[in-house]
Amino acid sequence: MDIIEFDIATLTEGIDVECKLAEGKDGHGALPKDFWESYSAFANTFGGDIYLGIKEFKNHQFEAVGIQNTEKVLSEIWTGVNNQELISCNLLNNDSVRIITVDSVQIIHVHIPRASRNLKPIYRRNNPMTGSYQRQNSADILCSAETIKRMLAEQVDDSRDDQLLANFNLGDLDLDSLKSYRQIYATLHPDNARNQYDDIAFLTSIGAWKRDRQFNIEALTAAGLLMFGKMISIQDAFPNFMLDYQEREQAKAEQRWSDRLTLDGSWSGNLFDFYYKVIRKLTADLDIKIPFKLEGDLRQENTFVHDALREALVNTLVHADFTGRASIFIVKRPDMFGFRNPGLMRIPIEQAINGYESDCRNRKLHQMFHFIGLGERAGSGIPNIFEWWHSTNWKAPYLHEKTIPYEQTLFELRMVDLIPQNIKDELQQHLGKKYNSLSPEELLILSTAASETTISHARINGLISEHSHDLSVILHKLTDDGILKSNGYGQGMTYHLAYKILLSSDDVFGDTGGLEVSSGGLEVSSGSLEVSSGGLIIEELKYPIFLSLSDLDIQLKQQLEDIALNPRTKKQIPEDSMHAIIISLCRGRYLTLKLLSEIVDRNEDYLRRKLNILCRNKLLIRAFPKNPNDPRQAYTSI
Repeated sequence: MDIIEFDIATLTEGIDVECKLAEGKDGHGALPKDFWESYSAFANTFGGDIYLGIKEFKNHQFEAVGIQNTEKVLSEIWTGVNNQELISCNLLNNDSVRIITVDSVQIIHVHIPRASRNLKPIYRRNNPMTGSYQRQNSADILCSAETIKRMLAEQVDDSRDDQLLANFNLGDLDLDSLKSYRQIYATLHPDNARNQYDDIAFLTSIGAWKRDRQFNIEALTAAGLLMFGKMISIQDAFPNFMLDYQEREQAKAEQRWSDRLTLDGSWSGNLFDFYYKVIRKLTADLDIKIPFKLEGDLRQENTFVHDALREALVNTLVHADFTGRASIFIVKRPDMFGFRNPGLMRIPIEQAINGYESDCRNRKLHQMFHFIGLGERAGSGIPNIFEWWHSTNWKAPYLHEKTIPYEQTLFELRMVDLIPQNIKDELQQHLGKKYNSLSPEELLILSTAASETTISHARINGLISEHSHDLSVILHKLTDDGILKSNGYGQGMTYHLAYKILLSSDDVFGDTGGLEVSSGGLEVSSGSLEVSSGGLIIEELKYPIFLSLSDLDIQLKQQLEDIALNPRTKKQIPEDSMHAIIISLCRGRYLTLKLLSEIVDRNEDYLRRKLNILCRNKLLIRAFPKNPNDPRQAYTSI
């Protein structure tokens, strides 16, 4: 985070941010005693940032009060982090700690990375059972004994499913499942010697059966039981084992389902049968427009979407922590496919998405699926899903983790078209034959320009995964082809669709300073405007512009005042609430800064900062992008 990007007005404590005063007894500065609890909590959860020298008020607003003696506090941080009597492991480097100047005072920013599994738990005072913390919302919570034992197991075991389960044998397996697996294997590998093995030898060769030479014991492995076992036997070894698939007819997070598969005793209850029962349901009736593949001259019914669903389902099963309390849960809705497995990721999410570095929790299970043609090679599954989903122009998959109520990893594949049909129709109408030759990346760039009026290199870089240089090449090509036009220079350069007129405020109001109000109503310098219910109708803009409260009719004024009731009656409200109110006020209309200031009862300087944040985050767009700081500027929601 660059210093110039630090905005204390937007600071909010949460699962990855903590603010502490750090004044010390003499008021000159000292490391807070609870610093190491937060250090442990961030390291054991998702990592995070601690800001020292920040005071919090009751309304969750923050003020930088600073630290007078920063050298003393820095010395305490580095001395403490290298003292194993105080904290078990040093995760910091020279870039992790820095001084930031805010409002002429100095604060200290400490970034604590997420600890790797082979270091967890990070704990205080030499005792992991009483000194390990996790982050929950904005609090540091002592870990339960169960959580710590799970961390220690993850630390020791590279593969959690390879252990021998004494006293579990062939009688604990569903032999029909094993027979079906062997038939699929024989079809894919007809000449493999494994096909001639008896069941014990076959199970041994794929990692499902194991011999302990030290104690001369032979038995199933955890992977073998999970893959082919009977439900009751699996739950004897893994009491929290639960599989659940639901189909929902509506795009809602409610519990109503139209079809369900769970451990009801009517089928084996193992992972092999669950996979095949669920994948048939997931891919049935895919009434969606998806690209097809050609193999030779024949169309293949297995599309990228089918590939993505298969990989996501296998990924959910082989990365699950079967000692965790969350269930394996798969949901199919009209708008999305959802996958959940117990346990957090073993590697950072960014690393999993980039690919080719893997730390599979259940390597034997992954191997067994791979033997029958399921599951990509290690480290390539997640990036392939992202690439396949990207090829459909759907919203990027969402991979995330939760620790409440139980540790779990969630993967959402949403069928939300990034390019609405009306935008596609508009581009086809104006671009003609050029439209058919556009790449998915070019189409996404142009559709963003169509919906947001202007785009920048930074904006597009946040939408597609192309290298920065390759993205520049695409933008230059679209400009050279006459599809985009550029404005400005260097980092301030923006682009807009060539067939659209980019308005300035002078185009609308003239260059003499704006509007004049007379007893007869609004007088404007441009003859192309029409006044409607107090709003200015401009041919090139989708919505009318409203200038001040006095220009609103009674019904619209009451509607806006109702939306803004909270800030109109309270001096302080949370920033995210204010943002949501501004977005709602601007939905379906352009409102000026002056009008917004009147309706939410805040001064214009305060509100201008909020509007700039919302425009930067592409939640609002300006009516006149050519001159963003013009006092006559108006805003609408995207």
